[in-house]
Amino acid sequence: MQKRVRQIHRWTSIVFTATVVVTFIALAQEDPLVWVSYTPLPPLVLLLFTGLYLFVLPYTSRRASDSSE
Repeated sequence: MQKRVRQIHRWTSIVFTATVVVTFIALAQEDPLVWVSYTPLPPLVLLLFTGLYLFVLPYTSRRASDSSE
């Protein structure tokens, strides 16, 4: 599962970067569409959850190995 979460996190970061670039381009237009500024939010939320999981992972695995000794 850890490998899968890392892969999802990597691909989501690529999608997030692409949506940020598209948002900058869209908002630089003469008559910008305001709703485009919300497109990076779904990948950002997914990055938040996968990033928190990956951040906590070493601490939980260390705690599990300490309790098994």
